[in-house]
Amino acid sequence: MIRVQKDRIQFDDYTLYATPTGFSFDGRIVASNFINLFQGTISGYASSGYNGGALATIDKFPFATDANATPVGNLSQARFFGASQSSKTHGYHSAGYNGSNVNTIDRFPFAVDENATDISDTTTSVRSHSGQSSTTHGYSSGGLTSVDSNVIDKFPFSVNQNATDVGDLTQARFGVAGHNSSVSGYVSGGLTYPPYTSRDTIDKFPFATDTNAVDVGNLSQARYYPGGVSSATNGYTVGGNLFNGTPPSASVNIIDKWPFAADTNATSIGTLSLQRSGLAGSSSTTNGYSTGGHYVPSWPGGYSNVIDKFPFFTDANATDIGDLTQARQSVGHQV
Repeated sequence: MIRVQKDRIQFDDYTLYATPTGFSFDGRIVASNFINLFQGTISGYASSGYNGGALATIDKFPFATDANATPVGNLSQARFFGASQSSKTHGYHSAGYNGSNVNTIDRFPFAVDENATDISDTTTSVRSHSGQSSTTHGYSSGGLTSVDSNVIDKFPFSVNQNATDVGDLTQARFGVAGHNSSVSGYVSGGLTYPPYTSRDTIDKFPFATDTNAVDVGNLSQARYYPGGVSSATNGYTVGGNLFNGTPPSASVNIIDKWPFAADTNATSIGTLSLQRSGLAGSSSTTNGYSTGGHYVPSWPGGYSNVIDKFPFFTDANATDIGDLTQARQSVGHQV
């Protein structure tokens, strides 16, 4: 029950008082439904990729309705195996591969549909790394240079400035997925060489300080080139590929989940509509999305244009709710 009086508002057992110097409250104010920057409220994006050649396309799809993506611009250069980050106002796509590794960091606005511009560089040319986002900085971690990389790069959103190396992962590896809570970045899965070995590691590093990552848990199954999704409370690793010699074995459709509040192993809580690897993950405030990828029911498989959606509020399988403008793998994502 709410009662409004001249100098106070009463909410059942609690009262907000007007005083000569401001307001006082005899209860505790709790912020709920906090929106982490990594979750978008309007649209998901998928940038770049490969379908026989490198692509520069930036696709956008709505969160409010289940619909196909539309093309809204291009990166400054066609490439694949890149990583993506998101500020409140812009999407970023860092590094990748277009015949050789590149170090380009591109940026494009969310407010209008237009091409990306090259604004800075990663510390080294790298591919098959992962992206994370704090409220103030973008991160790219792991990947493949001439060898497996353990580098955690960081660049600011407020100015166009090159990235700096601020820490190391617990394992040098590539083909990793990126996730983040409001206070930490996460890296899951990946592949190490030599010899080729799929990894189930979940690494965590803090945003507040520049330091090395720590191993905080394991996926339900070791795999590489999965997609990364984040709710406000949990990380999700979707799809991926096992390694069982050459060529690799079939892609998987597993959706793994682990909590940000505790350092613990992931559990399998659902499946994608299609088993695939090299897919991108996007996050709204209520749902996780996986886009594109490479499916291998039998080698060599093919490219996917599928946009899958699964809910955060319950553990359930994903459903196919739309298509990208082009079937492709090794896709970057924003929000």
